Amino acid sequence: MYHSSGNYEAFVRPRKPEGADKKSAYIIGSGLAALSAAAYLVRDAYVDGCRVHIIEKDPVLGGACDGWNYEGLGYVMRGGREMDNHFECMWDLYHSIPSIENEGMSVLDEYYYLNKDDPNYSLMRATMNRGEDGRTDRKFALSDKAQLEIMKLFFTPDEKLYDKTIEDVFSDEVLNSNFWLYWRTMFAFENWHSALEMKIYIRRYIHHVEGLPDFSALRFTKYNQYESMILPLQKYLESYGVDIITETKVTDVRFRIADGLKHASSITVKDREGERVITLSDDDLLFITPGGCVENSTLGSQNEKAEYRPELKAGGGWDLWKRIASQSDDFGHPEKFCSDPAKTTWMSATVTLSDDRIVPYIEKITKRNPYSGKVVTGGIVTAKDSSWLLSWTFNRQPQFRAQKKNELVGWIYGLFPFVEGDYVRKPMCECTGKEIAMEWLYHIGVPESEIPELAESSCNTIPCMMPYITAFFMPRTLGDRPYVVPEGAVNFAFIGQFAETERDTIFTTEYSIRTAMEAVYTLMNVDKGVPEVWASAFDVRDLVHASVALRDGAKLTDMDLGLKEKLVMKEGLKRIEGTDIEKLLKAYGAI
Repeated sequence: MYHSSGNYEAFVRPRKPEGADKKSAYIIGSGLAALSAAAYLVRDAYVDGCRVHIIEKDPVLGGACDGWNYEGLGYVMRGGREMDNHFECMWDLYHSIPSIENEGMSVLDEYYYLNKDDPNYSLMRATMNRGEDGRTDRKFALSDKAQLEIMKLFFTPDEKLYDKTIEDVFSDEVLNSNFWLYWRTMFAFENWHSALEMKIYIRRYIHHVEGLPDFSALRFTKYNQYESMILPLQKYLESYGVDIITETKVTDVRFRIADGLKHASSITVKDREGERVITLSDDDLLFITPGGCVENSTLGSQNEKAEYRPELKAGGGWDLWKRIASQSDDFGHPEKFCSDPAKTTWMSATVTLSDDRIVPYIEKITKRNPYSGKVVTGGIVTAKDSSWLLSWTFNRQPQFRAQKKNELVGWIYGLFPFVEGDYVRKPMCECTGKEIAMEWLYHIGVPESEIPELAESSCNTIPCMMPYITAFFMPRTLGDRPYVVPEGAVNFAFIGQFAETERDTIFTTEYSIRTAMEAVYTLMNVDKGVPEVWASAFDVRDLVHASVALRDGAKLTDMDLGLKEKLVMKEGLKRIEGTDIEKLLKAYGAI
């Protein structure tokens, strides 16, 4: 496997790899990474679809990319996905996946025109005082000291950030800024999460810094992630005859390790009929999704809380990874990510509005009609004075194809679920759906006297507890995540959010698809490059533009410098007079 850039080979049809007709594949899990691996196997590696087996423990595919109308509960979306125009692997895949709604179009086609015709941006990123403008004014509000801390992190080598937290590298100058409010709520970072991951994120999205305050950097699918992303991919795989096995757990994987080579030798599966062992040859490829960010998640209901159950049990994704990791140090260290659930937990809730009585409060904040079918919030709105750090969003409606015409489906999440609320006076983790709706209604400005009745009769709210939702953000060092294809691996690979690949960011659709593409291309020796991570961190134009954006438009020459530093800057500016460097800096407002 090698990385490519540019479009010279982006649209080339790979040649059939040697031995493709003899290959079979077993894929553990059915999240986006797993389904993408299956797609690359049939599209680019020419493996017969009937020899590709997806093994999923749940009755529905998709993993964390869900969106479902549960009988007796209602609509549920545990989370949502924000996409970037430079998700190179994602768009490589989805330009081949037919739309299930628009004949003759790919998923990429319909996504592109949706976001071109209705571009995403927020008119109210944050509120305070129960629905009033949060007065962030699209500003980062970073002091010179804070800007220098961010710049220092940007240039710090990875190895100096192993096992360090964000609090280790940022002072209150950053952590009390609008920048951190935007960042932590958009990406779900906590102060105690990985400084290394923070650095990788900043570098990966440096070209989007200017668009962070109003979400103009983002794009969204038309419907929930399951209907927009998973269903078309599933139908594509079914058209190739891929064998999809549901309600079946993989409880163990065994390896034969000798002479520097590692062979996956068997998998143990358990279904309604019992447990059995499948023996693997070197022509049987195995794709493993280790861990699981939605492992142990639970749903509540309108009148019941979602139970907090962080205890890991046999047969789950974390248990499987631990069994695998015990066989080689090259298979990662799952305990680094799943040993402190209090630091990896947050909660979400899906709220369905059955009438228009709450709509005026949404319209007042978003300045848009949520029934228009177009962008509504344009991303999350954060109640910045909420003790839960509560954020909420209504994406384009309908979010589900089956939604009734008068229904609106929105999403709420709290980054601090163990802290007492401002209205209900209970931690989010102890709240029923109705009580979470009450807290939300309070923060969007509904009169207190009307809150209980509206939460009861106008809202159906389903809470979701997720003890490991940000497990991948925990501080780590090299080797804690296994490489996509570990050294010496003959017939297996790791895919998904807990596999290691360079320069890309976890908690993204792109990361799932990239690891799948790299895994298939490596094991099958596909003669085509995997597109490299977009290299904006090495583009001087993006670096200058981001520097000015982080300064809220102020020129670099306006920095509060000491006498010595001023003299150095003056001399530097004199040296570049009349050069293209001076023209570049002026073009981007740096001087």
